[in-house]
Amino acid sequence: MEKAKTYALPKLPYGYKDLEPHMSETQLTIHHQKHHQAYVNGANAGLDKLEKARKESADLDMKSTLKDLSWNIAGHRMHSLFWENLAPAAKSGKPTGPLLDALTKEFGSFERFKKEFTQAAASVEGSGWAALAYCRELGRPIIMQVEKHNANVIPTFRILVVVDVFEHAYYIDYKNDRAKYLEAFWNIVNWNEVNKRLQDLLKK
Repeated sequence: MEKAKTYALPKLPYGYKDLEPHMSETQLTIHHQKHHQAYVNGANAGLDKLEKARKESADLDMKSTLKDLSWNIAGHRMHSLFWENLAPAAKSGKPTGPLLDALTKEFGSFERFKKEFTQAAASVEGSGWAALAYCRELGRPIIMQVEKHNANVIPTFRILVVVDVFEHAYYIDYKNDRAKYLEAFWNIVNWNEVNKRLQDLLKK
């Protein structure tokens, strides 16, 4: 019987030093290799638990099992999106084409979008994420606060750009100064990737 596929830690599309000075090599390495890896391990452990119970016809506490599984899969997926929408400052680019048009139409200007997104990220209670998603039904970009990341995600909405505001994302570089971390974040957003995400979505 073919072994079922499992999750794996993705390789970063840049080196661990490449986001400096906005994100240090130490911060990025620990975030990627320790914190993201923990979600991968947790997701695979949850799948193994389900597989073992099915083979043994054993009962499980499905509520806690699936809650843990969703937590870890969502953490893995959100981190994967986060790494992909970062880039060295010199290569970050800028919003163009349909993305710039959508942001300007929805928010009035790119600067207004940045302000609202930053405020959303700064005010996430506890741990979580801020994300710009896109509603195909309305043809509109929508900012989401994603607290606890296995909840508060609008189903089926494609995420265009996301920022991690768990303290593990910035505590080495910025201590507890989330505002300073968010200010630095804008210097390393991979707008070429964000542009591509929207363009790919609009083709479907």
